[in-house]
Amino acid sequence: MGKNMVVILAGGWSREREVSLAGGKSCAEGLRQAGRKVVILDPASELDRLMELAPRVKAVLPILHGPYGEDGRIQGFLDCLGLPYPGAGVTASALAIDKALAKDIYRKAGLKVARDAVLTAGQEYDPAEVAARVGLPAVVKPAKEGSTFGIGVPATVAELQEAVEKAFELDTRVLVEQCLQGREITGGVLDLPGRGPTALPLIEIIPKGKTLFDYEAKYTPGGAEEICPADLDSGIEAQAKEMALTAHLALGIVHFSRTDMFLQEGELYVLETNTLPGMTETSLLPQAAAAAGLDLAALLDRLVELAVRDRGRS
Repeated sequence: MGKNMVVILAGGWSREREVSLAGGKSCAEGLRQAGRKVVILDPASELDRLMELAPRVKAVLPILHGPYGEDGRIQGFLDCLGLPYPGAGVTASALAIDKALAKDIYRKAGLKVARDAVLTAGQEYDPAEVAARVGLPAVVKPAKEGSTFGIGVPATVAELQEAVEKAFELDTRVLVEQCLQGREITGGVLDLPGRGPTALPLIEIIPKGKTLFDYEAKYTPGGAEEICPADLDSGIEAQAKEMALTAHLALGIVHFSRTDMFLQEGELYVLETNTLPGMTETSLLPQAAAAAGLDLAALLDRLVELAVRDRGRS
């Protein structure tokens, strides 16, 4: 029996379930356009079905976000089944989703990041001391959530304490960061034929009526203006592409990723790296790939090829 099937995993258990389901549907359409046989499975209820289909599966595309998708757990399950998939393996996924750990790796790789303090549930902390260290306003976020869930932008010490406690409802570790202000840039990386990991055209994100590219701005039609390619000075453009590539490699990611950055007063700061970025035609990484000459069908087909090429790499 030939391995001729591509399984898309969409849905899952995270707060981004609905976005994942929409992305899975879009990817299925794109892969069918590329001539692939596709089955969509929801890991929240159909992992047994995946095991049954395993002998016929050519590759698995996890279109999952947040915990149980980007944190390495589903990747470990696929490794146990011997099923190839594109993108970060267990270790790189677990590192990238943990914003505090990822920032340590960025620093060691020479990348500039915002000032921060990492707080752990159950340990005492002085909100005034944290505010003095990081500055106000600050950005407060759970260490391992996606799509800005649990994020706060406190402007006072009292608001900082309130935002931290709210973030602790979602995670046992919380990151309090310097609030960067300027231009938000995102840089995709894709393994291209004959070139290897390559920085894609950059995108500038401009939230409409907001200073933060939060969940609402990301997923509400018209919630943000996305300029691709970004209108940047050539020197800043080259630096941002190099930073996206450096973050990708430093975290041990393969095949594709998307790194978010901030340009403040001529200085670029790395925010975080997404190992499973959105995959609809209007999502950021597909937009960047389209600007480089790959439509969604071609991008997804390339990811299947990469998964098969590097089978068993984890």
